[in-house]
Amino acid sequence: MSSGKGRAAGPRWTQTWLSGAGAAGADLGRPGERLGLPESGSGAVASYGRRLVALFLDWALSMLVASLLARALGWDPSARSMWTLLIFGLQAWVLTGFLGVTIGKRLCGIRVMRLDGPGPVGLLRGLARAVLILFVLPALFWDRDYRGLHDRAANTIVVNI
Repeated sequence: MSSGKGRAAGPRWTQTWLSGAGAAGADLGRPGERLGLPESGSGAVASYGRRLVALFLDWALSMLVASLLARALGWDPSARSMWTLLIFGLQAWVLTGFLGVTIGKRLCGIRVMRLDGPGPVGLLRGLARAVLILFVLPALFWDRDYRGLHDRAANTIVVNI
């Protein structure tokens, strides 16, 4: 058995690695700072919590619409999950492209904004963003400005309204 003698007194390398760059002494700034966004209020980077709640609201609404359509049109109930995915992707694409918000985002007080200037996100960027969200994995990798790969590909960011 080892008593631990002879080890360096400082933190182990895993402690800084698992705790992130801030634990290693790197100052990355606050989310949105390097993009010129305010620290709080309208236009500030939206929090993880708001984005997650908006996602769940959008998914729940998509499930509701798919269920109503399945019942009204006599679709096979086993295909309902595929219709939910299709409706979710369609509303994420069209609503984000034209309005910058989905229903869930609007209810949570957040919106998608282009980084290269004012104006709507647009259908092409909205499509790129929606397709990557449907793959799930790109949305799980974030940078220090809380931008997932789907936001980086579309050159967008989610901000508070």
